[in-house]
Amino acid sequence: MSVAGAVMVPHPPLIIPEIGRGQEKRIQSTIDAYHKAAQRIASWKPDTVVVLSPHTVMYADYFHISPGKGAEGTFARFGAGQVKIRVRYDTEFATLLSREARTLPAGTQGERDKALDHGTMIPLWFLNQYTTDYMVVRAGLSGLPFSKHYRLGQYIKDTAKLLGRRIAVIGSGDLSHKLKPEDPYGFQKEGPEYDVRIMDVMGRAAFDQLFDFTEEFCEKAAECGHRSFLIMAGTLDGLEVKAERLFYEGPFGVGYGVCLFEAGGPAPGREFLRKYEEKVRRESESRKRAEDAYVSLARRAAETYVRTGQRIGIPDGLPEEMYSKRAGVFVSLKEEGRLRGCIGTIAPVRGSVAEEIIENAISASTKDPRFPAVEPDELDRLVYSVDVLGETESISSAAELDVKRYGVIVSRGRARGLLLPNLDGVDTVEEQIAIAKRKAGIPEKEQNIRLERFEVVRHH
Repeated sequence: MSVAGAVMVPHPPLIIPEIGRGQEKRIQSTIDAYHKAAQRIASWKPDTVVVLSPHTVMYADYFHISPGKGAEGTFARFGAGQVKIRVRYDTEFATLLSREARTLPAGTQGERDKALDHGTMIPLWFLNQYTTDYMVVRAGLSGLPFSKHYRLGQYIKDTAKLLGRRIAVIGSGDLSHKLKPEDPYGFQKEGPEYDVRIMDVMGRAAFDQLFDFTEEFCEKAAECGHRSFLIMAGTLDGLEVKAERLFYEGPFGVGYGVCLFEAGGPAPGREFLRKYEEKVRRESESRKRAEDAYVSLARRAAETYVRTGQRIGIPDGLPEEMYSKRAGVFVSLKEEGRLRGCIGTIAPVRGSVAEEIIENAISASTKDPRFPAVEPDELDRLVYSVDVLGETESISSAAELDVKRYGVIVSRGRARGLLLPNLDGVDTVEEQIAIAKRKAGIPEKEQNIRLERFEVVRHH
């Protein structure tokens, strides 16, 4: 016994009649598709339904799995407290999954609110119209890379096999929230682009292409369910999949997509995470061969410290300016397109650029307070860049900035925030200043600020 199949469904609260009060009729085709998906799940007669929700507990570096014997929830926050959903958790499944997936990490600790979230309840509201004879495992998302979400799906599949459970998987998630300028979330061109791409990928069960979506693209599209879909896809890894695209629409400025996936027998050609990791290793080796001395030194310093806890000395054979020049240096790490660490110095604090690189590479990989320390198994996936800062100069207004050419330092009193130039996703000077203000803790509307600019030499 293992995975019978999976569904990709949205979770707009107004789809519940007591909430929509007639508005739900505007998405009747989505409702019809939802009923078909729920009927299909019921036909599989699953022992356990695994619900993947973006709206349950979410941590930056941890997947939260439902603890306890059960839970319930209502739609009171949407004005329909009389609509209630109760579930019986598959505690044996949750316990074994937490143990199997500990390397991610994942577990049942840290629950803030036991009540079911709407991303879980809405799919179950539909399913309960056709069957209530099932247990539930609810899993949240995380800030970890896409590949780790897919791997959690693999662990879910493995756990079902170990326990002899027949499971159905629900990937709960709306698509882009940036489809129409007149609707509450506004418009971003990446919004409709995301929806077209994701419906194509999911409609063909081409799950390998889920890794081709960058974090920045997904963020600009303001999507909700991509990580849910990745976990769901992981539960079907290595299996034949019969995909059926049921419906897509976005009448309220938010994309709603419904797809069905029926699992078949083994299909080694669909072991997508293994293929992705092989591709990553090849690209990593290629990058290492192409790296200049600055980036190579940052990588060597970080990898040595993460693996051994030892700081490397300044090696021989570097370009002369790395020994003789002093400058501020930022070292940035990215993993699967998302920032994994960035630490730097605005002005030189060590005897040479080489020393700055070594210390800041170690700090970026282990001491950036925004992220957990890099683990050894992540090292092959990291992409490094080294920015060597030029002299800073005071400027009188934002008109003297160029987001591609100049970095900016925004100061007010002792508060000081820096942003490097030419960053992905930062397209205007206004965005650049706003981000630097946030980093400094300066209120966004504060105008009494001091601006400085600087140029960098970027090695990547």
